[in-house]
Amino acid sequence: MAGAAHQTHEELRPGHASILKVTDPDLTEIFDNFAVEEVLAHSSLDTRTRHLVQLAALIGCQAVSEYRVMLGAALAAGITPVEVKEIVYQAVPYAGMGKAFYFLGATNDVLTAHGVRLPIDGQTAATHGNRGAEGRALQERIIGADQVGRMYAAAAEDEVHLQRFISANCFGGYIARSGIGVPIRELLTFAMLAGLGGCDPQVRSHVAANLNVGNDRQSLISVITVILPFIGYPRALNALAAVNEVTPASTEGQ
Repeated sequence: MAGAAHQTHEELRPGHASILKVTDPDLTEIFDNFAVEEVLAHSSLDTRTRHLVQLAALIGCQAVSEYRVMLGAALAAGITPVEVKEIVYQAVPYAGMGKAFYFLGATNDVLTAHGVRLPIDGQTAATHGNRGAEGRALQERIIGADQVGRMYAAAAEDEVHLQRFISANCFGGYIARSGIGVPIRELLTFAMLAGLGGCDPQVRSHVAANLNVGNDRQSLISVITVILPFIGYPRALNALAAVNEVTPASTEGQ
């Protein structure tokens, strides 16, 4: 591998001796140079946020082997064990435990290998008794009180319990946890849903939610940019379409 390509590989996956560097040097050079040099030149995200959203997207697209490698790089960049665990926990209501379970095991393996003693400190905020009220209040802050009210009002009697689950379990049980602030959590949700694919209505909803909590269009475009090498163009472009639908690009000066 050429010197420049080796340098970009080390920046992307520090200390990782990939077998692909031996078996597929052309692919490794193309991917590493793109994922580091070209992609990062068009992203406004800081290094920490970039690592967080990339991990979330890898969970979404079920890339557990790449997740292990990128988790090591994230820890080397200063991402904390608490933040890592919170990303995986947050995947449960969006990807489902059936998918998140494998990443929990991978996370525990990597953290243990890095000398982290498990379990780490808990981050539960709402209690079992107040998750409904706390969750709905947080949901209204993120999604918008009018929108949440419409969702409840539109639910038939035999399905309204699902709306309560979203408020109490998704928001009260997971999003309300400490360890990661709400604006970053919304970027994580956006990245995770984009990685999952087939979630276009939810992606659009969380574009609007990101705007509600202070993340702007440029932040969302930057998230798409840094996760594109890992989730592929179709899912990245679907996420871009959702961003453009909710917050169209300015045409001033064009």
